[in-house]
Amino acid sequence: MTADDTARARDAAHHLHPYTDPGVHERTGPHIITRGEGIHVWDTDGNAYIEGLAGLWCVTLGFSEPRLVDAAKRQMETLPFYHSFGGRAPEVVGELAERLIAQAPGAMNRVFFTNSGSEANDSLIKLTWACNNGLGRPEKKKIIARQGSYHGITLATAGLTHLPYARTGFDVPLNDRFLATTCPNHFREARPDESEEAFADRLAADLDRLIEAEGPHTVAAFIAEPVLGAGGVIPPPATYFDKVQAVLKKHDVFLIADEVICGFGRTGNRFGSETYGLDPDMVTLAKGLSSGYQPIGAALMSERVYEGVKAAAAETGMLGTGFTYSGHPVPVAVALEALRLYEERDVVGMTRARTPHFQARLHALADHPLVGDTRGVGLLGGVEVVADPATGARFDPATGAAKVAARHCMDHGLFVRPLPGDTLGVCPPLIITEAEIDALFDRLRAGLDSAADALGVPRG
Repeated sequence: MTADDTARARDAAHHLHPYTDPGVHERTGPHIITRGEGIHVWDTDGNAYIEGLAGLWCVTLGFSEPRLVDAAKRQMETLPFYHSFGGRAPEVVGELAERLIAQAPGAMNRVFFTNSGSEANDSLIKLTWACNNGLGRPEKKKIIARQGSYHGITLATAGLTHLPYARTGFDVPLNDRFLATTCPNHFREARPDESEEAFADRLAADLDRLIEAEGPHTVAAFIAEPVLGAGGVIPPPATYFDKVQAVLKKHDVFLIADEVICGFGRTGNRFGSETYGLDPDMVTLAKGLSSGYQPIGAALMSERVYEGVKAAAAETGMLGTGFTYSGHPVPVAVALEALRLYEERDVVGMTRARTPHFQARLHALADHPLVGDTRGVGLLGGVEVVADPATGARFDPATGAAKVAARHCMDHGLFVRPLPGDTLGVCPPLIITEAEIDALFDRLRAGLDSAADALGVPRG
């Protein structure tokens, strides 16, 4: 047995993988990745792949940035761990908090550090409830998400993640504080001949009716990704957020911007909130915050939210929430270096320069016999796989059409991710060049061609 065989066998025998069928994994074992460089990763057989989802939407600066490695090493040698409990803190934590407040969308005032986007959103659920206790409105606790949204996978955030896999089989409690309104997917949810603006009018009216039906005095917040990511890469229809925010202001409902995927340049601005004109009361960050090199997340809040939280904490003498690794100095040091790199290399400007070519290549796939819709913004794209592009008819779910297409893309040297609604997510590292964009979409088209053959769809 080779060393590679041994590694596969022990993983199959002992490792319970996220988002993987355990029974299938027992039989097939893992695809082991050994190294990365730039936008590419390699497996144990020496095969190279374009990482078309930046790992998990996160490796913005590529897989071989030495300055991030050096930042982790320096911090490990100086102070490898300390906490922020009881008012203590590593020096670097305050510096990162200050930098994030200076950059963040909206009028943010305080940062609460976590280890992931799920934890950041989970923390904001609790902090929103605490805030309204502190503001003297204890009934204002319900949080509205959208159908098709993804906001995490903890027991609480699974209540805001309106995707079946996050709930089915786990007995996630149907908390009456978690509500959902219409998904802003114009391709799937719009009525015949309904423009994006008219669709946005209808969705804002849906939200208004929901808040009125529940009672505005009971609704605390509306949480939204600027672009729905894991729910199928769904940018908002034109005028959507303007109209939604007017409804929220009318009912004094907080806006939480989930920037876990969209933050740090992905949409062509520093944050997706800038791209779509959001003025949030709270913001969550993760993924690109450290370019995925270390686990870190952050929950940001406005002065008003902070004052409510502070008042609630005064009742018990402390803010009774946090994690052992909240503000861990090593991820914080890496995040600080990532922020320096974004500024020094003008990553936002680089993304804007690459966007027209990326989006042109993305939308050129609309002529493929497997493609019903292409959508995206910045260096973020979704390709919806359908059985009939003329009608938008889907494959039988048992076919797993997007999974089939993703496997064939892998055979052509490209990793993309199958998402709900048979959509392929495309989200490469932001350092990608125009030539690499061409290579990515050439491989994606080749993968779709092979998938069409496997699914019995004529290529014309």
